Amino acid sequence: MSEIIDFLLFDRFSALCLANSVEPLRAANDLTGKRLYSWRFLTLDGKTVRSSSGMQVTADERLTDARGDMLVSLPSYEYRSHATPDCRRALAAAARRYPVMAGFDTGAWLLAHAGLLDGFRATIHWEELGAFEEAFPEVEAVRERHVTDHSRITCTGALAAFDLTLDRIGAAHGAALRLEVAMLFMAPGAAPSVAPPIAKSRTVGRALSAMRASIEEPVSLPEIARRAGCTLRELEQRVRTELGEPPSAIYRRIRLISARKGVLETNLPIAEVALRAGYENASAMTRAFKNEFSATPQQMRAGR
Repeated sequence: MSEIIDFLLFDRFSALCLANSVEPLRAANDLTGKRLYSWRFLTLDGKTVRSSSGMQVTADERLTDARGDMLVSLPSYEYRSHATPDCRRALAAAARRYPVMAGFDTGAWLLAHAGLLDGFRATIHWEELGAFEEAFPEVEAVRERHVTDHSRITCTGALAAFDLTLDRIGAAHGAALRLEVAMLFMAPGAAPSVAPPIAKSRTVGRALSAMRASIEEPVSLPEIARRAGCTLRELEQRVRTELGEPPSAIYRRIRLISARKGVLETNLPIAEVALRAGYENASAMTRAFKNEFSATPQQMRAGR
C-alpha cells in the first residue's frame, strides 16, 4: 500500500523545493516497479496556484476534502500573507486527518501559526529563523537542515527537502534503494569537491565520486581513501557514520546498480554487463546481483 503524501501549495511556492520533494518519490516508484508513494497537490480553496517562477499547478483537491499519511505545507515566498485565520483553522483540522504534518522551506511558519509545533523541535529557512524564534517562543527552533520530531517534520529549503526525502526513503525501504535513488541525481562529471546528494561531507562525496569513476576497473579501498584525501580508517568511520554501511558494501552496491542499469536498459550479453560492472566472472556477478535485487539478471531482464 503506497504512502500518500499531500503538498499544500500557496501562490509563490518554490517549484524547486516541490520538485526536490517529489522527484525522489517518483524515482523510488520507478526503480522498484512498485507504487511505494503517491502524492497530490492541494490548495486551501481547490484553485490553481502559481510558483515563484510562474509555473501553474492545478490543485487535485481542496485541503478540507483530503486525507493521507503526510501533509506538507509549502508556502515559500510571501508566507506571512498566508498566515490567516482560515489557514490556521484548515491546518488545525488537517492535523486530525494526517498522522504526520510537515513544513518545508517557510512552511514551518504556517504550522507554528496554527499551534501545531508547540513543544516540538523545528527549523525553517535560515533567513527567517530569528523572526521565527521571536514569533513562536513555544517552538524549539533549531538551526538544522531538516528536523523530524515525532509527527512533525520541518526543513530549510529545496536542498534540504531532497536530503530529507532520501532519508525517509532509506528508513522505509532500505539503504540500497536510498543509494540507487541518489545515484540518479549524481552528475558523473561533477567536480570532486561537489558532494553527491547522498553524502554529507566532502570526504565521503569524493569517495563516492571515486567509486563511480572506477566501476569497470575497480580499485582498492586504500586507493579510494587516497583519492578522498583521508586514511582508510577515517574512510571506514565516515562512510559508516553517514551511510550506515562500510565502504566495501557501498562500492559493491554502486557496481551492482550499474549492472542493473545494463540489464534493464541494454541488450548486452550478461557476461558483457558483468565486465562493465567490474566483474571478470559473470557467475560471481549473478550471485551478487541476486543477493542485492532478489532476482538474477536473466529474471530481471525477462520481466522488464
